Amino acid sequence: MSEIDLPFYKWEKATPNSPFLRQPFGDKWEEYTWAETGQMARKMATGLKSLNLAPKSHIAIISKNCREWIIADLAIMMAGYVSVPLYPTLKADSVKELLEIGDVSAAFLGKIEDWNGMKAGISTNIPLIKFPHYDGNGKVDIGEDWNGFMNRFEPMTSETSFASEDIWTIIFTSGTTGTPKGVVLDYGNLDSTKIVVQERNVINISTTGDNHFFSFLPLNHIAERVVVEQNAFQYGGTLSFSESLARFAKNLQDVQPTCFFAVPRIWTKFQLGVLAKMPQKKLNTLLKIPIISGIVKKKLRQGLGMSRVRGTLTGAAAIPESLKQWYRRIGIPMVEGYGMTENCALATSLPSDEIKPGSVGRALPAAEVKIDPDTNEILMRAPYVMRGYYKDPVKTAEVLKDGWLHTGDEGRLEDGYLFITGRVKDTFKTEKGQFIVPGPIERKFESCDEIEQICIVGLGCPQPLALVVPSEIGLAKSKEALKAIYDKLLKEINADLPSYKKVSTVVVVKDVWDVGNNLLTPTLKVKRNKINDRYNNLLNGWHNNKEAIVWE
Repeated sequence: MSEIDLPFYKWEKATPNSPFLRQPFGDKWEEYTWAETGQMARKMATGLKSLNLAPKSHIAIISKNCREWIIADLAIMMAGYVSVPLYPTLKADSVKELLEIGDVSAAFLGKIEDWNGMKAGISTNIPLIKFPHYDGNGKVDIGEDWNGFMNRFEPMTSETSFASEDIWTIIFTSGTTGTPKGVVLDYGNLDSTKIVVQERNVINISTTGDNHFFSFLPLNHIAERVVVEQNAFQYGGTLSFSESLARFAKNLQDVQPTCFFAVPRIWTKFQLGVLAKMPQKKLNTLLKIPIISGIVKKKLRQGLGMSRVRGTLTGAAAIPESLKQWYRRIGIPMVEGYGMTENCALATSLPSDEIKPGSVGRALPAAEVKIDPDTNEILMRAPYVMRGYYKDPVKTAEVLKDGWLHTGDEGRLEDGYLFITGRVKDTFKTEKGQFIVPGPIERKFESCDEIEQICIVGLGCPQPLALVVPSEIGLAKSKEALKAIYDKLLKEINADLPSYKKVSTVVVVKDVWDVGNNLLTPTLKVKRNKINDRYNNLLNGWHNNKEAIVWE
């Protein structure tokens, strides 16, 4: 059986003096070259091995994205251990649970905003190494200092290789319901992901090192790990980070990446930011004027940080076709991808030059996709599908059957193109005994610029209801104007729906749904069970209200 080498070693040798990791501090960017990154990772690997952990021990990384995250990950691999990355937003009880479930033997602690809310869940009975402090984040006050620990050791001189069945990482799903599950991915899974770029390079990654990646979505999420980190290791270039949410736009403008990956909500926020300064009507007019159109597009791309982008990618949740068309009009065509933690975020892709409204594209190289004829569940298999859930054979057997991954998503195939129609578990039954699939109804609302977030609910109610969070554009309008917009939209949507699916009420909720109030996952997907818990007792009252548009 052939051994798998870390692709990092290739670029460490080929481009030792080229910049690799770029970390912003205000207007200043600090850079580590490939050689410097390698030396630090090698020292840290020696340090990890000095801890006398059992072979293939599990080591956690708990931090927002930064240069030390990448170096720690490299060190874990070089030392032959298994990474267990965890969300830096976890509270004490959650982080304690996952450290125990994941059999974590040591941990890196880094950029954590609410350290006081997490600290009690971190065991001090295991070795802890804390990253250098970043302003604006909590002051981690336990563990050994990063530099002090690392610089006690000589760099590892050997180059580590792996068998395909060696475990690379255990990634806990973000969990829209219940306790997260630990997805076990091995080096065979990871190595097989490179076929996607080699055979269908839809985001135009350069295989000669001319890449500029920008990492801001959580690195402990599989999509950012594969699309950004591992592609940087595999194909070279630079990898830049965002300093903070407040500096995000400026950092992105400074980097002007060649490859950019963001979830739909981020793309929506970018669009709303543009439209807040230049209303759609004015933009439409300017885009019709030949010379002016080119100038406007160039200015918009520069302002968004996309002046040299060769590939933009979106995934993790459904994106409205109208939003993709909007970006296409300003010269930023978008690739849509579909996947999940269990298959390294790889199942299908829809290239930017293929227009198939509602589709997430065709199966990626080495992947097969089919629909269960009895349940309409999407099934897929590929060499990058997980081995299973860590220490959970029951749940593993539920999703891996006869070599096929049961995704939990419902869909259909048309001429090889996959359309996702909903989640198997999202379907709910109204008081009338009719089943409602929220996704298709929600997508009818998503073209409205005055809506930022929406969730269709109504378990046990006479009719479905729509809970909405207004966008900044919506909030800028008067209550009367916003009500008129929502009322008109509701009538148009209901006109095309069968009676049992008609939405009785649009409810404008008071609070934005976010990670902090536990209504969104860290990948910005709605936690439907938490939404239901929060609003369920109010639904019938809103439904019985004489008004079609109500405020919480």
